[in-house]
Amino acid sequence: MSETDGVREVKSAARTVELLELLAARGDRPARLQELADELGVPRSSMYALLQTLIGRGWVRTDITGSLYGIGIHALLTGTSYLDSDPRVRIVRPYLDEASDALGETIHMGRLDGRDVAYLATRESHEYLRTISRVGRRLPAHVGALGKALLAERDAEELPEGPYEAMTPHTHTGREALAADLDGIRARGYSIDREEGVLGIVGFGFALRYETPAQDAISCSVPVARLTPEHQERIVAVMREIRLKIESSAPAAGGAAHWR
Repeated sequence: MSETDGVREVKSAARTVELLELLAARGDRPARLQELADELGVPRSSMYALLQTLIGRGWVRTDITGSLYGIGIHALLTGTSYLDSDPRVRIVRPYLDEASDALGETIHMGRLDGRDVAYLATRESHEYLRTISRVGRRLPAHVGALGKALLAERDAEELPEGPYEAMTPHTHTGREALAADLDGIRARGYSIDREEGVLGIVGFGFALRYETPAQDAISCSVPVARLTPEHQERIVAVMREIRLKIESSAPAAGGAAHWR
């Protein structure tokens, strides 16, 4: 049994969280009872009882036949509460608007969560209507501008061994190639994602250094077809200015609860 700070993990609570995370990761692909039981390695009867409990409380939903299961609306309500209560997100939001207005491109804020980046805020481009990311989406940190900007704030020794998941043919899948890219990011001061996460899209990521190591970053995503050298230069200049404004506005670590 796993422990955290010497406290034993509560098995039933851990199983509930694992189930919710599994359903959330499936997105628009609902699961059947047996699939969930097999995935989590629990008896079918126990899984059914857990699902019925969570359905009654709004954390899981089911179709009219009662045979398909998906994440429930209470997951959304809890996630919204997280965003509304986070002081960093509140500070960053108006600056995302400013960057979006200045550049006309899609602007993101993300936070490192283990080996992934979770998207916390997005301002979509009016020019490019395809939604490539959304609040609550998670992407592996090694594939995008947000994640690479944050990985570059850490020692190279912290990189996990590869191979890494490939999202496109341009994704770094080897540790050596990713480490070399991160060295360039440290020297440059920002990351570049050249169609590594989404084909046809280039991203520029900037770590927010109001804490060390940085946990949050902002990025600008632009279609390859619109990325001229002049536009890239303007994107970098505007996003650097936005980063400075955010960092100067963020409260000191001692001024707010320090969550872990």
